[in-house]
Amino acid sequence: MTANEEIREHQARCQPHMLRLRMLARGDYGPVPNAAEVAQATGAIIAEVAAGSLAASSAAGYRRAQPGGGPFLQVRLNRLSAAAEEAIAAARDGNTTLLGRVLLRFEALTTAIWTVQHAMYVSSPGTDSGQAAAETTALSGKVR
Repeated sequence: MTANEEIREHQARCQPHMLRLRMLARGDYGPVPNAAEVAQATGAIIAEVAAGSLAASSAAGYRRAQPGGGPFLQVRLNRLSAAAEEAIAAARDGNTTLLGRVLLRFEALTTAIWTVQHAMYVSSPGTDSGQAAAETTALSGKVR
């Protein structure tokens, strides 16, 4: 399995959790989402994003020079973790308005990380990074 395929696999594993977060943000689970549900879904997404970042960094290390790629992904992962913590706190406090905003930001940060991961990986000299970005957007499930 290539690194690009591995990244896509981690991304696909996030989809059920991302859909669950969208439902929580819309209030489909009741007026106040359970903080434990938010924590479980965001935690699963962060784990998959971290695994995808490792695959991208490893591939970039021997495929082409990516100065600063690993630290850049780590900073993005830290921002994603902070957004998850903020979402969990909002759910715990029953602040559905803030929760909805934070979950939208969490989704945008996740999509941005996937885009960077795909851009870091180049499977061959003819790889179209624009195609990888288009696939990332399609897999992120932008339909609301």
